[in-house]
Amino acid sequence: MSEISRTITVASSHGLHARPAKLFAQAAKDAGIPVTIAKPGGAPVNAASILGVIALGINHGDEVTIAAEGDGAETTIEALADLLTTDHDE
Repeated sequence: MSEISRTITVASSHGLHARPAKLFAQAAKDAGIPVTIAKPGGAPVNAASILGVIALGINHGDEVTIAAEGDGAETTIEALADLLTTDHDE
């Protein structure tokens, strides 16, 4: 089984702070497959960990790479990318 990844730009005007990070981490957890998120050049963290996601310090306009492996990886990546490309601070 191969890993699927996608690099996207974060749209939330205040980045992945508590509320959007919680939405993202919960969606990653609900996927039921391993999902990671990473900033360019950084180590990937478990996307289902809200503390791990917040610790990345992701700001508006930052690029991140999300990766998933397993059944439904493509659908999971699409759903998570939609979350990250939506401004949850409006």
